Amino acid sequence: MRTVLAFLFLIAQADSAEPRVHRDLAYAETKNVRQTLDVYSPTEGKDLPIVFWIHGGGWQAGDKTEVQVKPSAFVAKGFVFVATNYRFVPHVTIKEMAGDVAKAIHWVHEHAVEYGGDPNRIFVMGHSAGAQLAALICTDDRYVKAEGLSPSILKGCVPVDGDTYDVPLQVRTVEDRRAKSYRTKFGDDEGQKELSPITHVVRGKTTPPFLILHVASHPETKEQSQRLAKALQNAGYTASTVPAVGKDHGSINADLGLPTDESTKAMFAFLDEIVSRGQAKP
Repeated sequence: MRTVLAFLFLIAQADSAEPRVHRDLAYAETKNVRQTLDVYSPTEGKDLPIVFWIHGGGWQAGDKTEVQVKPSAFVAKGFVFVATNYRFVPHVTIKEMAGDVAKAIHWVHEHAVEYGGDPNRIFVMGHSAGAQLAALICTDDRYVKAEGLSPSILKGCVPVDGDTYDVPLQVRTVEDRRAKSYRTKFGDDEGQKELSPITHVVRGKTTPPFLILHVASHPETKEQSQRLAKALQNAGYTASTVPAVGKDHGSINADLGLPTDESTKAMFAFLDEIVSRGQAKP
């Protein structure tokens, strides 16, 4: 059914202008494909808000091309859509991955106007491992500041079905095999804490509104999502969670962008509210 819906959506989109696709743009001074991004832009328009998407894959797999219907969906709604790659463990640490993401955001900020985007209106999103990276970038402002950017350019964050917003909690509660895998990737107790978005939720910072999507029936991503949202709310920030009923870890991502999808409706309502009330203005 989801495949049929996606096909029908793409047929419907065919009557509107297809996004202009700009692939494999290097955001670092390397020739590493893992440090490139793709930009999907409307055929016309300027000063458009930008959605910056971070793929999942357990910090060791995945690719920026795995975006399903998202580019067409966001461009049809008047956004520029950017999908980024980043390097993987064991070649780099998760901290260095977050640095890659911040460097990619820097590139987007510098080149946004060329693709019709507003460099000061960037919404950061990601699925699974990408959800952790998105939330970390939006709560630990040291990453964007290291790139010479103000965290105020990040206007909203939409993490999708992440289970590591509080890494030490995850390590304590999962079975030994998975706990060992998390320790290998996140390091010792201090490293786990440092790479947990929840650690960096502190009152008085420039932290954007959060909409946290999660699978309704998944106990880990549900608890992690609610825990992060509560921490943000207690610190005075706007945050909410939306449970996706009838979805699993794959379909909540694959269906994001379909007009009949409830998570998609909640996401666009969240984005529309921020843009319409002027909060996303520079």
